[in-house]
Amino acid sequence: MKKTIKFSKAFLPAWILSGVLIVVGLIGLFTKGINFGLDFRAGLIEEVKIAPTVLELSYAGSATVSVETSAAGMDIVITGAGAINRTESFMYAEYPTLGALSAGLNAVPELTAKLLASEGESSSGLFVNSAVSTVLTEKPFKVYGAVKDVGIDEVRAAVQTIDSSITVKEIGSAADRSFQIRMADSGEEGSNKKLSNTISNALKAKFGEDCVAVVKTDFIGSQFSKSLTGQALILVAATLILIWAYATFRFHWDFALGSIVALVHDSLIMISFIVWTQLEFTTTTLAAILAIIGYSINATVVILDRVRTDMKLLDVRSFNGILDTALSETLGRSVITTVTTMFSAISLYIFVTGSIKDFALVLLVGLISGCYSSILISSGLISFIRRNWKPEAGIHHALHPQTDDSHVLKFDAGAQG
Repeated sequence: MKKTIKFSKAFLPAWILSGVLIVVGLIGLFTKGINFGLDFRAGLIEEVKIAPTVLELSYAGSATVSVETSAAGMDIVITGAGAINRTESFMYAEYPTLGALSAGLNAVPELTAKLLASEGESSSGLFVNSAVSTVLTEKPFKVYGAVKDVGIDEVRAAVQTIDSSITVKEIGSAADRSFQIRMADSGEEGSNKKLSNTISNALKAKFGEDCVAVVKTDFIGSQFSKSLTGQALILVAATLILIWAYATFRFHWDFALGSIVALVHDSLIMISFIVWTQLEFTTTTLAAILAIIGYSINATVVILDRVRTDMKLLDVRSFNGILDTALSETLGRSVITTVTTMFSAISLYIFVTGSIKDFALVLLVGLISGCYSSILISSGLISFIRRNWKPEAGIHHALHPQTDDSHVLKFDAGAQG
């Protein structure tokens, strides 16, 4: 017979440990605060690359000509009155150097390509400034080449001369490095354009007028930010209410309460971790918390289902004895499921960057907390309720219909231990 581990002896120490961790987290919440990302805080998020201008394109014709770049090559899209709609494609495989690419572009009628770098330099990886219209005119249009070897500290020093609260995050590999810059909204009308110009000017002053390209820009208004925060709270609360209703229907009110307390425990542990590490709290982080809520309730339901089964089959006087048996029987499943899921989260944490890396880290903390709470926190609360409030005898009759009232009294009396 499988050895029964006395988990019930660890219920009180586990609750004390969790209480300390949560209190420390709440202290951090009021002293350090949550590092809200732009999703929950009005402001600008801009992704920039520091790279030299290698080509300048201009067009003097009457058609509408625009430029599109990709990892494979460059497309010149020609449309409008007096022109045959067509796309001229210049694949880097066919035009491996900037000299060859420049010659090919100059072959397009009324299009001029001015080379600003060495002819023998590789043409691969060219990109344009997304903050500037890609429609060509007689005014030079800049195309950027390989990124410079610029570190995050240099970029941070350049933009934090504007505002020390601006945050900078490095994205991508060294060969394709970009920097994600976040700046809070000033609340003024048209502040998004002002913020973008302020950041661009600071970077151009540091790295050169022709060496700063905006890859992506997003702006979150204050009204949308507040709405998203409220919706996030409603979403978490609605999830917990629905899970409580399901657990009450499936099991019993004390089992349902234990499940919900375990989920709240996991959420608070993750929030405590986020507060003290000052990880950025974004919609991705919220997704990690919701994922753990779903994962944790699944692990808890498996354990409670075994408890319910053992209540029918085992002749055990103490309810803690039933809990110990059920937890021992499901321990292997709980640990193996958690560890195998952690392998995926660890892989994400090691091999990705940006917000997904933060997602994986929060997920790892939640997986450990979820396994721990399913075993000790949820069961500990149910044990406490059964010792002090004694759920009605009707539940016992439903499980043991042939049992007389005297046995019910014995069972309840045993539950006191």
